[in-house]
Amino acid sequence: MFKYVAMRVLSTIPVMAVVALFVFVLLRLAPGDPAAVIAGDYATAEDVERIRQQLGLADSVFVQFLRWLGGLMQGDLGTSIFSNRPVTELIGQRLEPTLLLALTTIVFSVAVAVPLGTLAAYRAGSAVDRVVMLFSVGGFSVPVFVLGYILIYTMSMSLKILPVQGYKSPFEDGIGPFLMHITLPTVTLSVIFIALISRMTRASVLEVLEEDYIRTARAKGQSEFRILLRHALRNAAVPIVTVIGIGIALLIGGVVVTESVYNIPGLGRLVLDAVLARDYPIIQGLMLFFSFIYIIINLIIDLSYTFFDPRIRY
Repeated sequence: MFKYVAMRVLSTIPVMAVVALFVFVLLRLAPGDPAAVIAGDYATAEDVERIRQQLGLADSVFVQFLRWLGGLMQGDLGTSIFSNRPVTELIGQRLEPTLLLALTTIVFSVAVAVPLGTLAAYRAGSAVDRVVMLFSVGGFSVPVFVLGYILIYTMSMSLKILPVQGYKSPFEDGIGPFLMHITLPTVTLSVIFIALISRMTRASVLEVLEEDYIRTARAKGQSEFRILLRHALRNAAVPIVTVIGIGIALLIGGVVVTESVYNIPGLGRLVLDAVLARDYPIIQGLMLFFSFIYIIINLIIDLSYTFFDPRIRY
């Protein structure tokens, strides 16, 4: 097990190197010049060139990449072009809202999707099954920002139950204000996640329910709840856990949109602001950070297989 974990961790190094190269080159090929943004609309060509020289953007792409890579080797993600602050410091300041939003989304999605998918599999072909599948299709079809604005209009502006926007820290403002402000973003971000997990849960549990040991358990007189929970769901857990790990990619992309809609000062909002400002160091640092988090989460998902299926060994 230790050898497997060590090899997986070491394998992240070339993956992160490819991601770093891809992000760096892609940003340089994209239109737009941060020096022109900083100089303003009335700046001359000489002013823009002077700013480019100061920022090091006048150097060749190869030289810029080597300079950035040298900083990465020392744990330095660079300095923001506009705020002139270290990227690691900016990520640290914005990490809490994004981390808590992702955590509440995963917990809420799994708590809702797994029972829904299991119920749909148990009642396959019934009205309950059709409703769950209809919800799954709808969850994939409705864009995150559309659902966000619908919830804001209904729950905040019309019913005035929950606040429209903003974020409250549970460590500074208390659990109550935090839950009030995080509920709508969590529901908005959870819909596509619930649709994905419930659909996979239904397919996996439905396949397991046709196995011989399920019929044996029923012949022994075990209750349907015990059969579903102990036999069907546990044996169907590996593909369900796998799709949860894959769904993290959807979660990362949805965080950017959700935080913008609800004005949450997290990493997603930081990404959007950096893209609009062409702040290369922030974009590059955040893409590397998101990639690293995604790799680590998938490693944890892989290691969890041994808990659900003792036959799996590393």
